[in-house]
Parts: sequence; C-alpha cells; structure tokens
Amino acid sequence: MDPEPNPVRDRLISEIAMSNTAGKQQIRYEIRSALPDDENELFDIAGHLDTVNLPEERKAIRQLLGDSISSFEGQTERALRRYTFVLVDLDKNRLAGTSMVVAKLGRRDAPYIYLDVQKEEKYSSTQDKHFEHTVLRVGYSYNGPTEIGGLIVRPEYRRSPERLGMLLSYVRFLYIAAHRASFEDELLAELLPPLEPDGTSHLWNAFGRRFTDMSYRDADRLSSRSKDFIRDLFPSGAVYATLLDPLAQAVIGEVGEKTKGVEKMLRRIGFRYAERVDPFDGGPHFVARTNDVSLVRSTVRATLGGYTVNGRQNALIARDIEGAPFFRALLAPVELNEEQVQLPEAVAERLGVEVGSELNCLPLPG
Repeated sequence: MDPEPNPVRDRLISEIAMSNTAGKQQIRYEIRSALPDDENELFDIAGHLDTVNLPEERKAIRQLLGDSISSFEGQTERALRRYTFVLVDLDKNRLAGTSMVVAKLGRRDAPYIYLDVQKEEKYSSTQDKHFEHTVLRVGYSYNGPTEIGGLIVRPEYRRSPERLGMLLSYVRFLYIAAHRASFEDELLAELLPPLEPDGTSHLWNAFGRRFTDMSYRDADRLSSRSKDFIRDLFPSGAVYATLLDPLAQAVIGEVGEKTKGVEKMLRRIGFRYAERVDPFDGGPHFVARTNDVSLVRSTVRATLGGYTVNGRQNALIARDIEGAPFFRALLAPVELNEEQVQLPEAVAERLGVEVGSELNCLPLPG
C-alpha cells in the first residue's frame, strides 16, 4: 500500500534524490551542538528575543558556548551542564535558530525560585460576602528540575514547511532520552507571559520593583548570575495579588500570544501548569515527569539496517560524535521499528554512519 500523502516527507525525498552536481546540497537543514564560530550568529539571533537563557550580550554568549561545549564533552559536573543546540541552514551556511537544555535548575548555590500561585477563599456570614483571592508566595527549590528552554527561530524561518521550530524543540527531548542519566526526573518549561512592547512586565513593575528598586531588565540580568537579591529582598510571607493593579493581576500565569503554540505542544506531550509562575514577569511554569513525556518515551535506539528513499514516516535521526560538533541530528523519511531503522543513504553519509551503526530516533507526528 502506498504511504499517505505527506508534503514534507515528499519534499525531503525529492531533495535527497537530487544529484550533488554543482555543489548543490542534498540536505537542507541539520541540528548540531553550538560551537565557538557560532558566536556572531547567536548574538544576532538573541536580538530577536533577548532572554536570560540567550541574552543579547557578547560575554554571556561566549560563556554559554563554553558551557555547552564542556557539557557535550562531559567535562562539566552533571548539575552544571547547559546544552545549546543550533539549527543550520546548510544551503545558506547560517543558523536558523537555537534551543537549550539546562540539566538542573535549582542547586544549593543557585536555587530555583518561583512564585506559588494559590487560591484563598474568604467569607463573612454576618455580611454575606464571599471573595476568592489569588495569593503569591515565594518558593525555593535546591534540588530542582531539568529546564527545557532557549528556543528561538529567526523570523524568516518560522513558517517553513519543515516546521523548524518543532524540530528544535523536539531534539531536546530526543537528547534527554538518549542520555537519560544526565537529567532530572522532572522537566520544567517557563513560558513567556504577555509583555509590553518595550519588553517590560506589568507584574514586575507592580510587585518585584517595589521590593528591589530595580528595573525588570536589570533584575532579569542579575538573576542569571546570582539570585541572592531575591531571597534577601522579596517578601517572605504571602502577598495578595488583589492588592496589585488589574493589569498586573491579569498576566499572572497567562501565556503570551506568541507562546500559545508552545503551550499547546507542551500539553500534548504530557506537561501541565504547575500553579507556579516566574517571579519577574508572572509567566507560567509547566512541568512533567521526564519518563512520562511522550517524546521521551517515543525515542528509540535503533541499528542502521539499510537504506531507503521512500520511508513512510518522518523522524529525527541523531548520533553523538567524538569531538566537535559532538552531536548531529537530521530530519529524514525512514522505515523504523524497535530494533532497526532504514534511511536515505545521503542522511547516513551526513551523519557519518554505516550499516550496523546505532542511532537515536524520534518518530514525528504526521
């Protein structure tokens, strides 16, 4: 029986089948670990979002690259590892986007800090009045989860038929599954809330700024280096969100318009809202048990059994590499079972593998 029509798969098959004459690339995109030569492009990509994980600062990006390389090499203590992936447009020899995994968010020297969002009901029988208040309470974890973060795709690549943002997101779960012992039993994703056009937060201006006398940007930057000021200056007890202005209350736990697609994906693969938010902007925290995430469960280690150009399903196919770039993943149409995978020969060549090699494979939804 012929496979169901699949435009992405058919395009891949067509590209892979093309000759390599005139130096034409057979494979358009690959995902690998970030390397020192990526500094300028990562700095440029950071300008599209400028987050704590990928700030628009040269020094921070150099540190990130050094940390990532040491992490992929296994030279860094497990709890300190930060893995940065980049998606490369091979035709244009440029980075299309990046994503990241922080092996452990929350240690004795750098706790994971959040705001618990709780509901408290009040009722007066004499006045017959009932209120439900949102209560915020600072929480700390010194043995926290693995963080899934740092996903940014250049604007011109965001509507690509290959769904490049999805690939950059999914590759993190493939890597976690393939190196399960290096990561925690819980995964965390922090989603961006609605922000002002200048990138500031209503919640920070109404809450955090009053206790720190710092701008949102300055506090956000400082938190990437040290969180002591939060523990020292934030209130230790409950704070009633009712006392904040309505605009600040409205963003607590809300997902920004540009992040709704990420929320939908996270819920689909097994994440849930943890009733916790970021203490700076009120963005919701989503969590899942690592072994329960569908993409982690779906990742298999299979032996390359042969070649095909007419695979019936798309999959991310990856391998670790001795030395730079340490890791490489490609999207390919494959035939896959629990033990063996067949894929296009050009993909195998790009990965540097041959029949009998072991590969990590994540089947993708149609």
